[in-house]
Amino acid sequence: MHVNLDTGIRKYTVTRTRSLSLFVLSGDHQLNLEHASMARYFPKLSFVLWGYLLVTSVLLICGLIFPVFASLLHYEKDFGFASYYGDHMVLQKSPERAVVWGYGTPEGAQVTVYLSGPMKYISSPVTVEKGIWRVTLDPIEAGGPYNVTAVLQNSSATLTDVLFGDVWICSGQSNMYFQTSQIFNASEELALASKYPHVRPFMVALKTSDTELTDLIGVTLPWSVPKAGSLSEFSAVCWLFGRYMYKSLKYPIGLLESCWGGTPVEAWSSSRALQKCGLEQNKNSQTDNSVLWNAMIHPLLNMTLKGALWYQGERNADYHQNKYNCSFPAMIDDWRMGFHLGSGGQTAMDFPFGFVQLSINIKGSTDDGFPNIRWHQTADKGFVPNSRLQRTFMAVALDLPDETSPYGTIHPRDKQDVAYRLTLGARAVAYNEKDVAFLGPFPKQILSTPMYVNITYDQVVAVKPSKDIFEICCSNSQAPCGPMSFWVAAPIIQWAPATIQVAAIACKPTSQIAALRYAWKDWPCDFKACPVYGAKTALPAPPFIFNRYQANDVTDGNYLWKDLFLGEISVN
Repeated sequence: MHVNLDTGIRKYTVTRTRSLSLFVLSGDHQLNLEHASMARYFPKLSFVLWGYLLVTSVLLICGLIFPVFASLLHYEKDFGFASYYGDHMVLQKSPERAVVWGYGTPEGAQVTVYLSGPMKYISSPVTVEKGIWRVTLDPIEAGGPYNVTAVLQNSSATLTDVLFGDVWICSGQSNMYFQTSQIFNASEELALASKYPHVRPFMVALKTSDTELTDLIGVTLPWSVPKAGSLSEFSAVCWLFGRYMYKSLKYPIGLLESCWGGTPVEAWSSSRALQKCGLEQNKNSQTDNSVLWNAMIHPLLNMTLKGALWYQGERNADYHQNKYNCSFPAMIDDWRMGFHLGSGGQTAMDFPFGFVQLSINIKGSTDDGFPNIRWHQTADKGFVPNSRLQRTFMAVALDLPDETSPYGTIHPRDKQDVAYRLTLGARAVAYNEKDVAFLGPFPKQILSTPMYVNITYDQVVAVKPSKDIFEICCSNSQAPCGPMSFWVAAPIIQWAPATIQVAAIACKPTSQIAALRYAWKDWPCDFKACPVYGAKTALPAPPFIFNRYQANDVTDGNYLWKDLFLGEISVN
């Protein structure tokens, strides 16, 4: 006799053989009672066996039926927090006010939220509308742990071990998705995880949607106290940033990872943002316009954030490249508006937005894709913050190549320097630390003659010789020089504390110097070996391209190209 009982959790098989052998299988456990001859000598044993079978069957049937009733009861009391709230999470601290929300029935019922921990707090009741309730807490200082309990009539839901601190969202493509277990010295980094229990990770599942969603479809890593096992698959840049910031701030940091490898900026942008740049709807799996915004960003808008980190652009090096100087700033503007409105004004309208300028791809490549995207990431200014990208900060990464990366050269393993450079920008821009230098050297004046070009920087520079890191465009036209123009190497001749002089004799006498550019290569230098760094900061100079005859945007500073023979001509 065989009886199969499936409770939905475990499957049991009860078997009685002709010899009265009895097997009860439960997962990995097996009870084997056999030898029919024993029943002849011990009549009571058969009674015991049949009694055991009867009791076991009743218990198993109850185990099958009870969850059904329990699920029905749960359905009737459908009440709880949204998907990205959970035990061990970090909520935004004061002066901002954290928003918590979830689902409830019946319509019109009242929900109250209670905090218990270092301080007690009771919110004003809010009403369930269209199955959703939402509470904006009073400002809570950094710290914890707290229990956060929402109560609706006779139902309640509680989040335990909740901390208040700063919440940062980390997004982009594969270099943001790059896991902590893949970086240099990964084992040492993972061993440190348990020493930072107040830096809490959370990971959104990879999902797409053709429409804007209210809540996440899935969660890959719920809010967690960091451990080597769970942290190994978390974003390395995101984790390292949070860990470094915790050492500076000394209060909890929440890290919310929502990224997907190989995706363009268009997938992370709303239709509103894309329309501003004249981008039409596209259908191509995860690169569809707005599909990741819809599924992996829009559901998070109700949450109060401190800021955002972004590492993306590789995909756009060959996809709508010439639109990136519009699409990237437009996405930032739209995210800021979305999170501000979604949180009821609690997330700042101009919340700080940090990003990583593209690193490298192919050594020896003459393709302009990566250099162009690096420039477009700054809205064609060369540096941030600027008039188009206010309250932004950038980690320059073109000097961090990894020629032997097993994940491909497009995925360098040194994420520690990337995260450290991001923290410098965050400390200066997001936290207003006045004594933190976060920008590499950038030109503030260019002097030119037919023989040389003299670049004056905005800070003291550390310089190494180079024959080709600087290039000049030789032309008789006043049109801007582009990728197809005639560019020639301009070797560094000499330098002083804040100036570099490069040779210009490569231009023929019949032409003139029409433009100057720096590090305009996919792979401009070896590891931390670019020719120009800040002497005091050790930060690399970002790439730039200045066209002599373009109008200057004086709101970003008075960058002048002074021709010693023709007078002053503004450049961008």
